[in-house]
Order: sequence, then structure tokens, then C-alpha cells
Amino acid sequence: MTTHLNETAAARAAERPARLDWAKHAPEVYKAMVRLEIAARQGLDHTLYELVKIRASQINHCAFCIDMHTKDALAAGESVERIVQLSAWDESRHFYTGKEIAALELTEAVTVLTDGFVPDEVYERAARHFEEAELAQLIAAITTINAWNRFGVTCRMVPGHYQPGQYK
Repeated sequence: MTTHLNETAAARAAERPARLDWAKHAPEVYKAMVRLEIAARQGLDHTLYELVKIRASQINHCAFCIDMHTKDALAAGESVERIVQLSAWDESRHFYTGKEIAALELTEAVTVLTDGFVPDEVYERAARHFEEAELAQLIAAITTINAWNRFGVTCRMVPGHYQPGQYK
């Protein structure tokens, strides 16, 4: 089935080439990012972590990261329905727990800083759902995926080739 999807995608349009293999040319930065990724996910629920990564990647238009984290979430047992609704989570709140909604609100506020600072009410809602250590980890996870997104978008990393667990 994966082969069929890749063939179908290839038939739709020619793949845009990546601009730069940044990990190859800045391997120490890449290794540091991987270490940060590992540290940031400690103590966070895996499902929530993947939802945050997908949502930030949607906002940042990082096709590579959307592809990766959607596949990882599906492989971990996340439902297609919740992933599909994620881009409109605010209109589909019944698919998510209160804790997940608080994490998604915080993800959007941290990701879109051009709208201003993280609003107090968004932070306070998150603080009601997360213990301080877990909240610090969540903020680290949101920050980390935003950094990955910037590498992915800037270097035009090509989506569609990732297999779940490939970079674990």
C-alpha cells in the first residue's frame, strides 16, 4: 500500500528537490537537536506529544514534519479521525481531552508568536492540566518541533519517504 501511495504521489506532480541536506553539513547541530528532542519528550504522554508535533508542523507548513509525525502517530495507534480533525481542533473539541486541548492551545500560542506573547489565559489553562515539570517538558517539546520545522521548511525537506520509527 505504501508503494502505491508513493507512486500515486509521484504521478500527481514532480517532487521538489530538497535545497540542502543540513544534517550532513552541520552534523553537530543535528546531533544536538536529536539530544534536545530526546530530552524534550521525557515525561510526556506519547499521544499528546505527537498531536503537538503535528499541530505545530501544520501551522508552520512543514510538510516533511507533518508526514513524519502523522505516520508516527498512526503507527502508535492514534486514530485517523483525530489526526484529520487536528487542523480544526477548535471546532472539533469533542475528539480531544481537556488536557490535549490545553496543550494544543499552548502549541498554537508558542508557535505563532507574531500574534503577541503567549496569553495569560492560555498559559493558565495549560498550567491547570499539567504539573510544573510536565508543563516545562511540554514547552520544550513545542519549542523543539518549531526548531525542526524551521530546518524542514528552509531546507525544503521532501515529504513522503519517511517510515515510522526511521529516526528513533
